[in-house]
Amino acid sequence: MIVAIEGEVVKKEPSFVHIKTKTGIVYKVFLSLNTSSKVEKKEIYLHTSFIVKEDSQTLYGFIDFDEKRMFDQVIKLNGVGPSTAMAICSTFTPAEFSKAIAQKSVEMLKRVPGIGPKSAKRILVELNDFDLSSESEERSYEKEAFLALESLGFKKEGIKKALRECKSDNVSDLVKEALAKLTKKG
Repeated sequence: MIVAIEGEVVKKEPSFVHIKTKTGIVYKVFLSLNTSSKVEKKEIYLHTSFIVKEDSQTLYGFIDFDEKRMFDQVIKLNGVGPSTAMAICSTFTPAEFSKAIAQKSVEMLKRVPGIGPKSAKRILVELNDFDLSSESEERSYEKEAFLALESLGFKKEGIKKALRECKSDNVSDLVKEALAKLTKKG
């Protein structure tokens, strides 16, 4: 799993960048318009989501970790693919999206290209517990460990409980420690 990329921006378009890493490999990374507006032609560090399908392997990048978290939550919804998830990230900041969900605003979600009234209502129902504030104060490595464990299929509450009991201070050790706790209980 690729969780971040760092390198030099060698090409920039509104919806993607080409990033040349120190090893000389150039990666195409798709961006939301919010992230794209913050990218300049220089060294950059992006949090990433790596999506593997039968016919493609695609990298999506985010400057803001909360935007990555929002993308990761939305992509799990039935009927929402990477294109729609990126449209949501392009339309809303994480705080605005969280507010739209909290207010159960179908009208706000309908502003996203490709989302109609039915899709908006379904998203509101499925994401009724979406809240940035619950984890925004956690250190970034705890957020990354949480997302890694969640992507492995563990339940949110179990992950939160396991992470509270862990003592590690980096992503890989924290994931290993939490996995040991989660597999003992399950």
